[in-house]
Amino acid sequence: MKTRVAMMFGGKSVEHEVSVISGIQALLAMDTDKYDVTPVYMNKKNEMYVGEKIGDIDAYKDIPTLLKNSTRVIMVNENDQVKLVSYPPKKFGKNVEIAIDIAFPVVHGTNVEDGAFQGYLKTVGIPFVGCDVTASAVGMDKFIMKAILKEADVPVLDACVYTLSDYADVEGMADGIEKKLGYPVIVKPVNLGSSVGISVAKTRAELITSIDDAYRYSTKVLVEHAITKLREINCAVLGDENEAEASECEEPMHSEDILSYEDKYVSNAKGGGTKGSGMASVSRKIPADLSPEKREEVRELAVRSFRALGCNGVARIDFMIDEEDGKLYFNEINTIPGSLAFYLWEPVGVPYKVLLSRMIDLALKRQRNESNLTFTFDTNILDSASFGGAKGSKR
Repeated sequence: MKTRVAMMFGGKSVEHEVSVISGIQALLAMDTDKYDVTPVYMNKKNEMYVGEKIGDIDAYKDIPTLLKNSTRVIMVNENDQVKLVSYPPKKFGKNVEIAIDIAFPVVHGTNVEDGAFQGYLKTVGIPFVGCDVTASAVGMDKFIMKAILKEADVPVLDACVYTLSDYADVEGMADGIEKKLGYPVIVKPVNLGSSVGISVAKTRAELITSIDDAYRYSTKVLVEHAITKLREINCAVLGDENEAEASECEEPMHSEDILSYEDKYVSNAKGGGTKGSGMASVSRKIPADLSPEKREEVRELAVRSFRALGCNGVARIDFMIDEEDGKLYFNEINTIPGSLAFYLWEPVGVPYKVLLSRMIDLALKRQRNESNLTFTFDTNILDSASFGGAKGSKR
């Protein structure tokens, strides 16, 4: 019997369109001999839809028409069986009812990759592919992530984090950044990916502009010193917190100081990238031009970082090399990377179809391990509960 998979993409995120591309890529690469796959599109309100054209990338040129010809569904757990059912249910005619065994979220960004959607799936009671709630949340918050990795002796750049109260005095904020970090600096929303809202500032005027842009996307902003002679090296990891392996390394090419959203998803498509190819169309060197020793240093640090953050499934880790001294720094992790980083696994003998199957196997392994844990125990505390004494007391 085939495993029934809900391939889920889209969602309430500035990376919505990227997720659609990644999700449909994965859908088309699934092993249909092993899996019965239902594509599930989440619109920008996180409403879920199924239908004949949901897995067709061309249909997303006209999303209103696509949704008109599709069916909105919700997840329902009934007798430990999760189903996608029509919402609202039809009074007349046939309602959709699709049983699923596992969810496969291919989503990017805030509200969907940051633990929020994973928490929903966990509450519903459906096993899901990828990082759990904690690892997803930590992986999205760049400041908390740095703190955890420092404890694991993973090299990261020092950074300052600022809230909306700091932004109320943006000139004072800029004064503090100049005093603590100097120029150049890189300014980032604390919880976004795909290079959205990220920019380098080399002057006061550029710094104010960068701060304004970053706060468009997040209520917290991270600022760190920008490496002047920078090489970016990426490496993917597959596994869980107990055992993991690294992919080939890549060096992405970019047109500015950092790899921008334009570089990742727009320019290369215009320049001949395959339609709907997403991150797979980025200009890059695979394998990266590294010495054997530096390649192994990157791959070892990628696995160590992945395990320290408690990740599961596949993640892509982005590193920085300071060419002034050759030092390697962890930059960020993408717990659900664009295109699921399949292009980094094929060079080491892992086809995309196999990668997807291994991700599902890891999710089912986690489910089996968690099923052996105790989450409840018999107690008679409610038998003796009373509000006759101090209300709300806890002893």
